[in-house]
Amino acid sequence: MSDVMTMRAVPDRSPEGAPAPVTHVIDVAGGPGPGQVFAYVERELPAGGVPAYRAARSSGARSFVLWADPDRREQLARVVTVSADGGVAAFQVLGAHGELLGTVVREKALRGKGWRTRWTVVPPGGPEAVGFKGRIGWWCMWWLLLPLQMFILVFTVLDGTPNNEGGVARGPRRIRWRAGGQLPLEFRSRGDRLHLHAPGFDRRFGAALIALLRSFNTGAWDDRKK
Repeated sequence: MSDVMTMRAVPDRSPEGAPAPVTHVIDVAGGPGPGQVFAYVERELPAGGVPAYRAARSSGARSFVLWADPDRREQLARVVTVSADGGVAAFQVLGAHGELLGTVVREKALRGKGWRTRWTVVPPGGPEAVGFKGRIGWWCMWWLLLPLQMFILVFTVLDGTPNNEGGVARGPRRIRWRAGGQLPLEFRSRGDRLHLHAPGFDRRFGAALIALLRSFNTGAWDDRKK
């Protein structure tokens, strides 16, 4: 049975004047039942604060902290950017004591080794797993229907239809990672779920990976202005 990880926002119920709470959590479920909170994730801001973070993320850089508790007493992991340039970004996932939990490389579509976005995941001592965003067949269909989608978008804007009731459909987002003929990881766009199929896959690395994946989606969780 594989672990399934999801990420969700949590409401701010902190009293006025209290430290800003962690706004997103990552749940894990090891079976068909409901999941439980595994990590509390937030941006790790540089010296320049939110403006500096948002400026850096435009090049592909990301910086997160994963906590074991909402009060930030125990750190589980950190995501740091090793390099980000030309549509290719490399990240390290570090444990609470700085130990390497794995590396992730994202190569933007048409910038790396193909016309689909490529995600390469490497756990320490494990095989490299490579996944591509979306299936080729679904991408072909999406591009063929793009002119019709643009017409619908223009019509909804002129008609005054709210943004959440019309517009261009999101491109295919499912990712299947392959390593030596195996399928260790899978991100399913329906429900935004990350499946850890490989036995013993480090949950901290999995939590960091889904935080990264969701930060590159439309309406990214880490792109807030405050």
